[in-house]
Amino acid sequence: MQRGNYPPNTAASPPLHYPVPQHHVPIPVMHSPPPLQASSAYGNAYAPAPAMGHPAYGFLNDPTTQMAFQVGGRATEAAGQYVEHNLGKYLQVSALKHYFNVSNGYVLQKLGLVLFPWRHKPWSRSESQRTGASGQMEGYFLPPREDINSPDMYIPVMAFVTYILLSTLLYGLAGKFNPEQLGITASFAFSFVILEIMVIKIGCYLLSINNDSQLLDLVAYSGYKFVGIIVTLAITTLGSKWLEYLVFVYIFNANAFFLLRSLKYVLLPDATTDNPRSTTYAVNRTQRNLRTQFLFAYSYPIQLAFMWLLSSGFNFRSATAA
Repeated sequence: MQRGNYPPNTAASPPLHYPVPQHHVPIPVMHSPPPLQASSAYGNAYAPAPAMGHPAYGFLNDPTTQMAFQVGGRATEAAGQYVEHNLGKYLQVSALKHYFNVSNGYVLQKLGLVLFPWRHKPWSRSESQRTGASGQMEGYFLPPREDINSPDMYIPVMAFVTYILLSTLLYGLAGKFNPEQLGITASFAFSFVILEIMVIKIGCYLLSINNDSQLLDLVAYSGYKFVGIIVTLAITTLGSKWLEYLVFVYIFNANAFFLLRSLKYVLLPDATTDNPRSTTYAVNRTQRNLRTQFLFAYSYPIQLAFMWLLSSGFNFRSATAA
């Protein structure tokens, strides 16, 4: 079966029609971004934020501001020199760093030594050798962190603050607290501290103790009694009069024994290991007898009066009854 031959289709295809827009549509014109200019930080949106030293922060570079900074710096330096010069007449400020060089282990051991000093040995302070300013070897006492027998001022200062807070707390428990009580207690305790320092200063003058480190040692040892006073105040909350008296007697004797043994190298120096600087602080026999009497008077009668007044400054039982 054969397909027939058909003539080719010569008819034209129908035209294609595209939609014609009825309204004019504007074509957006694209522009390139403006070139970066380093001379203008605020006129260029692509510039990074100016640094603190940029001229935009002209206040810091203002001559008046610079002059004010210089005047303030000179005034601060002059004030520091004035305080150091005038305070240095009475106290060696640089020496105080030695008394605050403590550790947690030292604080715990020292508190135990202050409250239970009966079986502690030895009482002599540890010393070491170092090269002095003249190039010669000289002896010096180790700091509290390295020597349990070394006096410090961290415990006395903390005990003093704790005494004020505990006394105020006891007044609050008794229902007698008022905001003025905190200042009254602080002034009361601080007046005894000043009075005791005056007594020490007078004693050092009469006994020819002119070394600053020895005076600072005496001031540090005078603050350890606040540890025992805190214990006595805590016992008053139990309401037992006899227990309060027994604890006070024990605390007083422990503090007196601690001072007698600890202050030996300060008031009674000799050429033994208790005094590595014996060539400077050695005393004659008469002076030694006077210092022994002062040591006994300071450790017993004076401490008894101060501790009794400080511990009886607050009476929990009478405050509760009132």
